[in-house]
Amino acid sequence: MLLSVLLQAAAGVGLSKVGAALGAGLAVIGAGIGIGRIGGSAMDAIARQPEASGDIRMSMIIIAALVEGVALFACVVCFLALN
Repeated sequence: MLLSVLLQAAAGVGLSKVGAALGAGLAVIGAGIGIGRIGGSAMDAIARQPEASGDIRMSMIIIAALVEGVALFACVVCFLALN
């Protein structure tokens, strides 16, 4: 059912625009899931070794920033495909 709705929307808009919108959405969802898993794993690691919390937190922030940067780059590429 969802596929038929997407195909009907693509008939009037153009397949490249629908693909760009889906790509941007998937990039954002993937980044959200990835950052959530990074945060959860970091909290588990801090619970196991509280003395290493500073190093773990620093690594978590750096990795989350890199994931967010890749997601932003993916969204920019998808928005550029709209033209």
